[in-house]
This record gives sequence, C-alpha cells and structure tokens, in this order.
Amino acid sequence: MRRFGVSINFMVACLVFLAGCAKPPDAIVGVENVSVSADQLTQVKRRDIYVMTTRAAADDPAILFSGDRSDGLSLAKVTVTIPPGHKIGHIERAKTLPPDPRRDFTIIDPEVFSSDKAFKTDLRRSMYQRGPADRDILLFVHGFNTTFTDAILRTAQFANDMDFKGIPVVFSWASKGKLLDYVYDLNSTLAARDRLAEASHMLSTVSETGIDVVAHSMGNFLTMEAIRQFALQDRYDIDGTVRTVILASPDIDMDVFETQIAQLPVRQRKFYVLIAADDKALGFSRRISGGVNRVGDADPDRLAKTGVTVVDLTQIKDTNSINHTKFADAPEVVQLIGRRLSEGHSLETRGDTQVANNLARGIANIPVTAVGKGHFIVLP
Repeated sequence: MRRFGVSINFMVACLVFLAGCAKPPDAIVGVENVSVSADQLTQVKRRDIYVMTTRAAADDPAILFSGDRSDGLSLAKVTVTIPPGHKIGHIERAKTLPPDPRRDFTIIDPEVFSSDKAFKTDLRRSMYQRGPADRDILLFVHGFNTTFTDAILRTAQFANDMDFKGIPVVFSWASKGKLLDYVYDLNSTLAARDRLAEASHMLSTVSETGIDVVAHSMGNFLTMEAIRQFALQDRYDIDGTVRTVILASPDIDMDVFETQIAQLPVRQRKFYVLIAADDKALGFSRRISGGVNRVGDADPDRLAKTGVTVVDLTQIKDTNSINHTKFADAPEVVQLIGRRLSEGHSLETRGDTQVANNLARGIANIPVTAVGKGHFIVLP
C-alpha cells in the first residue's frame, strides 16, 4: 500500500514538474491595460469566442466562471486579442497583471446573455456578417485540468492558428483546473452530458453550413457520452449538421470507447482520432485507471477497427513537454486541420480510402493503411 502511494505521488510530482511549477494568472477576463489599449494597436488580431458552460459564476468578474458546477447552461461571449508577434502553436500569456496586448493574449468585452434567444440572436448576427462560405461553427470541448481562462485562450489560439473563418464556440464544463482533481473533473463531465446535448441542439438550430466538433483529452469522454446518448434516442445528427468530429488525445478507457461508438452506424462515424504513443498525460491516466489504455495511446489497429480514421502523431514535435496538446501546439497539425476544414472536407471515414489519402497529403504523401472499417495514418 505504501509502495503504491509513493508511486502515485512520484508520478504526480513528475507531471507537476513537466507542466510547469506556476501557472500564469487566470483573472484576466475584462482586464485591460491602462497603459496601452488593444484598440490602439492595428496589428492585434481579434477573435470573438462564444461560450456555453456548465460552470458556476465566479465571485471575481475577472474569472467570470469558476470551477464549481452549476445546474444549468450559461451562455456568454468574449473577445480575445492576439499579439502581433504570436507564434503558431503557442499561447503567449501574461506572467503578471495586467496583460499587455502587444505581447500577450487578452480577454476583453465579456458579455453574459440573459437567455437562449439572446445568445442565438447574437450568434446569427455574427454569422450573417460573414460570407456564405464562412458560416461554419467550430465547437471545442476542452479537457482535464482546464480553467475557464485556459479554455477561452486555447479556443482562440486553435481557431486563429488554423485560420478558421467561421464562428468558434467553446463548451466549457466545470473543470477545477488542478492536477489533483482528476476524479472531480471526471464526474463533472458526467454531470455535463445533458447540457452538452442541449448546447449541440441549440447550435444546430442556428447553423446553416455545419458544425465541426473538436474535443481534447477528457473532453472526449464527455463528447462521446453525449453522442452515445443521442444515438440511443435515434437523434444523433438527424439534420446532418455535424461535418466532423475530431477526437484529440482522447482520455477515454478503450473498452468504454468501443461500447460508446458501437451505438452509431458506420456511416455516422465521421471521427478523426489523433493519438500519440509519447503522450505522458495519458500514460499517467492509464496508470491510475487500472492499466487500461486510453484511446489516445491505444493500439492503432484495434482503434481503426471501430471505423474511425486514426492519425498517429507520435513523431510530430510540439511545444508542450508532455506531448498532450499536439492538435493545437504542433504547427503542422493545427494548420493541416485548418486546411481540411476550410476546404469543406468532412474527413468522413465510411471506408473511403481516398478521403484518408487526401487528408494525409495535407502534410506529405503518406501511405494510408485500411484496417477493418477504418484507416490508420502515421504523420512523420
């Protein structure tokens, strides 16, 4: 028993070290720098991020939403500014307050909507300000150990770096944003299943051209649970609005994933699964979960047999030392995803080797191996 405790503590200590000893300040929502305004900087980019969250409102308005759970779904919008010197794959965060828009991401102009109607009206207004080809919705579901600020900044960075022309929406469930709250976060995903289903339905009533879903880490468990719930009710994507489901570094027990996806007919398994054998975060998750592989580091042949397209990113280098965020941190990967979505490719598997080959050629002429009902791609 003592040996097990020492082992777990050692792994936690290693992850804390790898993730960095101190996180940058979170209380930056609506905090503007009085010395230099983003409005004064012509090279600063702006991204409006719509928010659908199961987090409770925070006492501090600069946090806006906390890591506590709420009973319902709150709706909001913020604007993120991106500094002129931004590097693809990075989130330039302020180490001290206030953030400086010349070198840091900032979150300004927070607005909390009073009703679903107000949210949808604003979303439609934003949609109609774009051309018909740029009205897609990107729904991002974040992962474990993510504060509200983390979720907003990651959504903005990902949308910006893949040059997404549509409307980014983040579904932010109640993660505590702390490494030692893994079980709390897992239970928060279970508590959020109905709300994600509700949010997805709301977006489908607004969408004209389609919704691309990108989930990361533990957010994949929540996403798959919501999809399974819809499938059991014969309601999953009945209006055909879901173009793509991208599962990045999924922190899902592989046995559980097979039961989840079994509820969907093959024609609806439009999933693009990003895996990496060197993902240290999933290695930790596997050890505290009975030794069962997570989907994000599972055997690719077994995974491909579920009918999804598996893309192995093990050889891709990113900016994060634990190799858990390659979908957004590795410039090649985030730009590849952006190109494929902007070209209108759904990345559907459906046994279509040509689709998988076209995806692989986004970076290089990479051979695609058909396995069972799916495909397996290795990016060098």
